Amino acid sequence: MLRAIEYSMASRRLARPNPWVGALLRTKTGEYLGRTQRPGGAHAEIDAMAKAGNVVTGSTLSVTLEPCSYYGRTRPCVDAIINGGVSSVSISLVDPDENVSGNGIRRLVESNRKVTIGEHSSKSALRLAPYIKQRVTKRPWVVAKMAMTLDGRVAATDGSSKWITSGLAREHAHQLRADSDAIIVGANTIRVDNPRLDARDSLGGPLEYQPQRIVLGEIPPGSAVMPATSYRGELSTLLDSLGSRGYLQVMVEGGPGVISQFFSQDLVDQYSIYFAPAIFGSARARSAFDLNNVVTMDEIWRGRLKKTQRLGDDVYIEVLSMRAIRLLEEARLAGEKIAQELGLAYVEDHPIEEELCLPE
Repeated sequence: MLRAIEYSMASRRLARPNPWVGALLRTKTGEYLGRTQRPGGAHAEIDAMAKAGNVVTGSTLSVTLEPCSYYGRTRPCVDAIINGGVSSVSISLVDPDENVSGNGIRRLVESNRKVTIGEHSSKSALRLAPYIKQRVTKRPWVVAKMAMTLDGRVAATDGSSKWITSGLAREHAHQLRADSDAIIVGANTIRVDNPRLDARDSLGGPLEYQPQRIVLGEIPPGSAVMPATSYRGELSTLLDSLGSRGYLQVMVEGGPGVISQFFSQDLVDQYSIYFAPAIFGSARARSAFDLNNVVTMDEIWRGRLKKTQRLGDDVYIEVLSMRAIRLLEEARLAGEKIAQELGLAYVEDHPIEEELCLPE
């Protein structure tokens, strides 16, 4: 299952708005890895079976997400698994999509396949977090991206902020953009910095996957961000709209004002922060947040650390909100409920919060 989970990440950008799934098929002649292709293409299970050819009968399949059981752009994967003669299936996560949600597992059980649920479910949930959130809440996973000094400042007193972090950190941030379906930024950032907000490689060329650019407010004529969409309205309504269009992840790259709006409304799932070994040492430099409503330690916001990574002299960290962790934990435990209902073997895994404490 671990191999299938890691292999699934090769389809992280390719598969959306579908989930990026990995599968490993063990046959008498060897092991075959499959991953989700572009929408309308083969799902991970079908990809693995196609690589195995005509030696699928009696095989064992490990798949990171429950096989689909309905007709969409492709035929149901459970039909191919059953008709292909796979004898046992290990499923890491139950698919939260309302069209599946245990139905694929039930179909496998009805066809007398041996089914096991739960193996490495915490790892699968963390890697499929944007998909899980969009299917459960109908809103995309929200990433707030910031670059700051060690004293939590994002711009000098005069408003300048280029460049706080190194080129290596900025290259990493462009990859994060490519993982996102949209970038949200405030109109003030457009007026001050005039950013392009596209996703570029280390040589400055465009990456294959480009996010939609959304500006909160009026876009000044001739802005480099164009083509972009201007939005005025409630942030929650914007997220509802993007989720209904199948957007799985959006990144907020606005300044302190926009970041603070998302933060104060508890709309952020993941904080992606780049720290530079630099200090402004001035209270007049701009803080990462534009809020003054916390007066005691009891009111402080706390999340859980997911990842740390050194990027040259800079350090990148990912922090998840407790609300996001609870959502992923519920998705993980859905497998236990299905296993109890159907009398299936369940592989007990540690909670999401414990997985965050483990080195990757």
